Amino acid sequence: MSPVLFEYFPILVFMGIAAVIALAMVGGSLLAARQKPYAEKLSAYECGFEAFDDARRRFDVRFYLVAILFIIFDLEVAFLFPWAVSLGSIGVFGFWSMVAFLGVLTVGFIYEWRKGALDWE
Repeated sequence: MSPVLFEYFPILVFMGIAAVIALAMVGGSLLAARQKPYAEKLSAYECGFEAFDDARRRFDVRFYLVAILFIIFDLEVAFLFPWAVSLGSIGVFGFWSMVAFLGVLTVGFIYEWRKGALDWE
């Protein structure tokens, strides 16, 4: 085995262990849980209405609002991971830049909360 390929061996082992754990979890749930699907459980669900219905039917926009808010706050977490890893090398300026970024997102979150965009009624 060449030295370059040998360096990828831990990744292969990790992927093998992950596959075994995933298969064990799925297999365990099939063995332990009752499997009684019914028509409503197997039906497609998308945006709160039937998938194959009239396209001109009115629907609630809150589904899209929740999706957009999820993407915004999911991106916040996606930016936090590389920042946390490189915090030692970016110094004080990087720290305060992220504090300002989180401040802007917090103000946006409070605004959405006050406007009632997070209420589902």
